[in-house]
Parts: sequence; C-alpha cells; structure tokens
Amino acid sequence: MTDRKDVYSRVTDRIIADLEKGVRSWMKPWNAGHTAGKITRPLRHNGTPYQGINILMLWGEAMDKGYSAPIWMTYNQAQELGAHVRKGQQGSLVVYANKITRTETGEGGEEIERQIPFMKGYSVFNVEQIEGLPAHYYGKPENPLPLAERLDHAERFIASTGAIIGHGGDKAYYAPARDIVQMPPFEAFKDRESYYATILHELTHWTSHKSRLDRSFNAKRFGDNGYAREELVAELGAAFLSADLGITPEVREDHAAYLAHWLKALKEDSRAIFSAAAHAQRAADFLQGLQRKEETAEAA
Repeated sequence: MTDRKDVYSRVTDRIIADLEKGVRSWMKPWNAGHTAGKITRPLRHNGTPYQGINILMLWGEAMDKGYSAPIWMTYNQAQELGAHVRKGQQGSLVVYANKITRTETGEGGEEIERQIPFMKGYSVFNVEQIEGLPAHYYGKPENPLPLAERLDHAERFIASTGAIIGHGGDKAYYAPARDIVQMPPFEAFKDRESYYATILHELTHWTSHKSRLDRSFNAKRFGDNGYAREELVAELGAAFLSADLGITPEVREDHAAYLAHWLKALKEDSRAIFSAAAHAQRAADFLQGLQRKEETAEAA
C-alpha cells in the first residue's frame, strides 16, 4: 500500500509547481476533439468519469504531455482489451481512497469494529500511450457539436438549481446574508463561455449555505486563508461543472490575486488540495442532484 503522506505530497507538489508557473491545473486548454467529447472530465476505460482530485491530476497530465483523448486505463485493463502500453511509456498517478473495517477487542472483552481510512496510488495510461485498442478509444468526432447548441442545456441547468440570481452592476458574487447570486448582464461578458463559467463559480459558492452543504472555512475577511480556500473550491467546482456541461472553463482575471494565497495554503498543508477537490466534488454533485429532482418533478 502506498504511503498516504507520499501520495499527498506528490500530488500537492505537482499542483504547486503548476501554480508557481501561473498554470491552473483545472483550466485545460480545450483544443482537441474526441468522440468521447471535446470537453469532458477524464474518463475511465469503461466511460465512468473520474472524480475529485483525480480530475485535477489527469487534466494536469494531459496538459503537460499533450494528450487530446480523455480516456485512461491501467496496464492490466489495456491487456484485457487485447492491447498493450507502448514500450518506454510512463504512467500517470491517480489515487483510490476508502476505509477498511478492523475488529478489535475492547477492555471488557467485547468486539469493537473500527474503520480505518486508507489511500493508495496507482498508475494509469492515456489511450494515446496504448496500441491495439478498439477503434472507438481513438475516435475523432465527425461532426463536433457546436458549443452554441449546448447553451440551452446550461440555461436549464442553472434554472433547475432554484437559486435566486440577479443581473446588474459590474461584479459577480454570492451574497450569503441574502442568499442570492449577483451577476453582471449577459452582454457585459466578452463571450458566452466567460458568462457560464462565472455563474457556475458563483453557484458553487451558493452550495455553501447552511441550508445546503453548510461549508465553512472560518473565513473572516477578504483574502484570508479561509476565504482563499473557499475561492479555490469555487474555481474547482466551476471547472468540474463546465466539463460536465461541455463549456470551456475561463480564468477570471479578478482571481489572479488568489494564486499566492493558494500556494501558501498548499505549501503549509499537503492535504489542502485534496480537501478543496472533495468539497468541489460535493458541490458539483449537489447541483447535479437538483437537476434530477427537477426532472422527477416534471415527470410526476
């Protein structure tokens, strides 16, 4: 079993290195198409999307090594499909976290079950490193769906959250005291992608309310550690949701100041990025769950 501290450090060191170069691992330059989708979360060999920290790790690997295919698999999974990893190829780290149950004897002789969390790392390979896979793993789209045609879906997603959203002014923010998301007018944005990426960021903040996920990092003032951590969660949440909706995530210039705060937090705590990714995943799952509730209500 891989040492948990080693896994935390390896992942955190990679993201710190990217941030120090001004690169956000969750902002992939979406410039290549694939039948699995031009914009997507990293996918397992069976099409199941990766979650949480593994999304950041594999997006970072794809950026660093120039992979356009979003599909990854282990050495053994490739062999089971009758394929093989090309000689000399290096795998990319992903992690698996779970709990094991251990039965212990208490002071009175009674049996006590204790759950022990564990994490292990293992290697996966992008399909571009593998030869002999079925053709669909390498397929390029014949007729890529224009992004403009997907925006109606994004509008439905936003409306289904039930969030109160106001438009006006020149700032985007979530106001916890009033529990509203405030956005500049649609036409004030440089492009559609910027608008949707921004509103998904603010909706991730919206999930932090006590009546929803009750997420708090004890933020007391603008720019402090807790404030920066919540902003990191919102950035990751927006990136995850953008991938789900097929929208290019956009870097917000007003968040450039947070880079130093994020670097400080990550250098002080190697688990900080894992925590932020987990919170972002819960926020994305919460917002996706609201879509299913809306669909169920319409069908009733």
